[in-house]
Amino acid sequence: MSTQQEVTENYANPKTCFFHVLFKASALAFYILSTLFVNNFVIIFVITVLLAALDFWVVKNVSGRILVGLRWWNEINDEGESVWKFECLDGESLARMNKKDSWLFWWTLYLTAAAWIILGIFSLIRLQADYLLVVGVCLSLSIANIIGFTKCNKGAPFSCTTSDATLFKNL
Repeated sequence: MSTQQEVTENYANPKTCFFHVLFKASALAFYILSTLFVNNFVIIFVITVLLAALDFWVVKNVSGRILVGLRWWNEINDEGESVWKFECLDGESLARMNKKDSWLFWWTLYLTAAAWIILGIFSLIRLQADYLLVVGVCLSLSIANIIGFTKCNKGAPFSCTTSDATLFKNL
């Protein structure tokens, strides 16, 4: 494969990439714009957290599977212990994942958390503890996805079983 082909590689899943970014951007944009124009904290809290929760769900269950071939969840077993579960494509399929899709997935995952941290700092500076609560919830959802996908990615070649791989055949 030539260098020119690598540079001009397109997104393999442009619709998934669009919605992956859209949900993240909508939560951030609504929070930023609503704090400038709306003076009702309850509406800002509910809609921002709802948008962040939708982003969390889409990333965890849809775009993570399609863009990077990974999925995670956390269960509480009978003894009350937290158990992380991971699913991934097999090694060969992971190697064939589109690099642009993967790049977009990981960078937006980390940049969104960084944006929420910056917004939290602004809330601290302005001494607005209520808005810090909104940022805290949204940051928690972002960090949960970062931790889940990072753990899944680090153990991906080893944690995927045959039954897990069958879940990805429909992609």
